[in-house]
Amino acid sequence: MSSPDLEFLRTRFVSTFSPQFSLKIFIESHNEKVYWLIMDKESPRSVSFRTHRRGERSNLTLHTKDVEAGLPQGRVSQDYPMKIVWKKGFIRLVLVGGILWMLLILLASLLHVWSCQSSISFFSAMCNKDSKVFSMLGSMGFVPKQQSQHRCPIPLADDPDKIVIPKGKTPDEIVKNLTYVMEDEILPSGTQSSPLFGGHQNWSQREESFRLTSNMKVHCGFIRNGGAEMAPADIKYAKKCRFVVASGIFDGYDIPHQPSNLSPRSKKLFCFLMAVDETSLKFIKENVTVTEDSDGGKWVGIWRLVLLKHPPYDEPRRNGKVPKILTHRLFPKAQYSIWIDGKMELIVDPLLILERYLWRGKHTFAISQHKHHRNIYEEADSNKRRKRYARPLIDLHMKIYRYEGLEPWNSTKKTISDVPEGAIIIREHTAMSNLFSCLWFNEVNLFTPRDQLSFGYVVYRLGNLFRFFMFPNCEYNSLFVLHPHIREHSSRIEWVTNWNQLKGNGIISNKGKDWDQANANNGNLIESRGGLGLWTPYPANLDSVVLPPVDRTSKAG
Repeated sequence: MSSPDLEFLRTRFVSTFSPQFSLKIFIESHNEKVYWLIMDKESPRSVSFRTHRRGERSNLTLHTKDVEAGLPQGRVSQDYPMKIVWKKGFIRLVLVGGILWMLLILLASLLHVWSCQSSISFFSAMCNKDSKVFSMLGSMGFVPKQQSQHRCPIPLADDPDKIVIPKGKTPDEIVKNLTYVMEDEILPSGTQSSPLFGGHQNWSQREESFRLTSNMKVHCGFIRNGGAEMAPADIKYAKKCRFVVASGIFDGYDIPHQPSNLSPRSKKLFCFLMAVDETSLKFIKENVTVTEDSDGGKWVGIWRLVLLKHPPYDEPRRNGKVPKILTHRLFPKAQYSIWIDGKMELIVDPLLILERYLWRGKHTFAISQHKHHRNIYEEADSNKRRKRYARPLIDLHMKIYRYEGLEPWNSTKKTISDVPEGAIIIREHTAMSNLFSCLWFNEVNLFTPRDQLSFGYVVYRLGNLFRFFMFPNCEYNSLFVLHPHIREHSSRIEWVTNWNQLKGNGIISNKGKDWDQANANNGNLIESRGGLGLWTPYPANLDSVVLPPVDRTSKAG
């Protein structure tokens, strides 16, 4: 760079800055750049400028432009640094604010996790293990994996006598009027088919039953002359029951277990009704004391035995679903019911149960989540491993659900689990609650008798319209004492592993015992009155349906 150019630059900068600055020029000829160092005599600071050799003087400095535009010298020297500081400060403020906000969220999340582990009641009350935040933190590894408790304390009310029973009924908002199909269908030939307890529901009727309207008529068992008839004395007795604890024993593999911890108020308020078949009634009479009242009612302690004549199904497990799921049909005058399996001894006052699981949260249906499984397809795999029903029929059942859009359970679903522990069911018999029970029973009637496989499907089909309370499994285990069956219950269809065995062309083995169907009098394993949906042509091709892979996260469970 030539001397005239340097002299020009020196003159320009000297005229720009006040006399309190001294100017030093450093020249590096090898890269043809000029560095200006402006030093303040009182407070040292430096600003560097540069220009190209071609004399693009317009890029020397913003200070020069401001001076040429006629701006006051003082404003240039004071405002420009403030603009730089303001811009940098704003950016830093945003960054620091974002970091602090993220730290606050992390701190709140960690506090949430810690509260669930805390023994201090104030902090433990803040915990909500069912929240999506807790599930997300668990999937990220922030929540320590713990072995699930078998039993845990239930937050029950202190005194059954102080519980206020709600007046009236919960209003029916969606389904207001629910009626039932009572007569079986007429075949296309004009002849009436042999009555089935669940009716001959076809695929279109099944699909229509999931479209909710204010007035609905659905299949719900108890087709006339289809079986499961009650004696007139039992019907008369049940009509006076508004609060019911119901149970059932079929095929004679249990005896009634007396509930404990009952308050005098609950003894007067509740009817304890035990549904039995003729085989079980005979077995119970042979093993425990059965008394009879003046009206012909049969009693074992507090339980009134309700005989269901003419079992509607060939399979005892399927017969047991009638009082379990259709409690509202068996005892139509009841407003509230608590179902408990026959192998269980209830150890919590039923009035406390209704207050805890229905009235406190304003629910109309409550059931426990399964201890091991949340995914229906995992539960189906467990059923096959434990020989709970024919393997090929369970697979077909699941293929139908998969084709109809049922996804495996995951944390994004709005339900805690798709699989319940169905041994205890707590209900208010509203129209919506009754409809759900009907639809649930229809699936059990059409497909496998494993009701845990059908529950989540019906919830899926009804979407958000059916709301229920699924409470922790450890509370469920705190409601009863489990007694072993008197004898092992098993049927040959539970041993089946392939289609040839179902068709009577194979030998079925179970625990070292072989059963040659070809030489047996009752070689056909196909049920004649239940599970007919598994043998009725489905209105779609299921060959291409692939069941989701299953992670066996626990034992067969």
